[in-house]
Amino acid sequence: MYVRIKNDIKKIVIVGSFGVGKTSLIRRFVDDTFADDYKVTIGVHILKKTVEVQDHEVNLIIWDTEGTDDIKELRKTYLLGTHGFIYVTDVTRPKTYLHLNEHKEYLNNNFGNVPIITVGNKSDLLPKGSIAQKKEEMDFLDLIISAKEGSNMQRLFEKMAKTLLS
Repeated sequence: MYVRIKNDIKKIVIVGSFGVGKTSLIRRFVDDTFADDYKVTIGVHILKKTVEVQDHEVNLIIWDTEGTDDIKELRKTYLLGTHGFIYVTDVTRPKTYLHLNEHKEYLNNNFGNVPIITVGNKSDLLPKGSIAQKKEEMDFLDLIISAKEGSNMQRLFEKMAKTLLS
């Protein structure tokens, strides 16, 4: 039995540079699928999935935004009313996380002090046995994930849902 919380619909916006795997991450989480073909997201794509945590159902409305190297280029209307951000980087491309702190500061200053979970995607491209070392090197990340293999996908969204409930 689930106890529904009063405000159980939460808007989550996925942000990050071009080609970091934002769309793949969402497809893996929502549909449990992965496609090798790269399709650029133009504008925003919205999907929904319910996560069950702490005896609650949390309905996540997930906004997949177009990639950009400068977060200030995203349309502010996409970001308004966000309950939480997931900032996606590519663990194989340092360029995708060079401005992470600056971008997080921009989000906090302009869209409220909402949770931001930072993830490094594409762990499947790292040499075998190097994920722990990469996590240590990239200690600014909350999680290292693989949209292709599905590793840590459920954990990521459950972590966001738990954060939003507390």
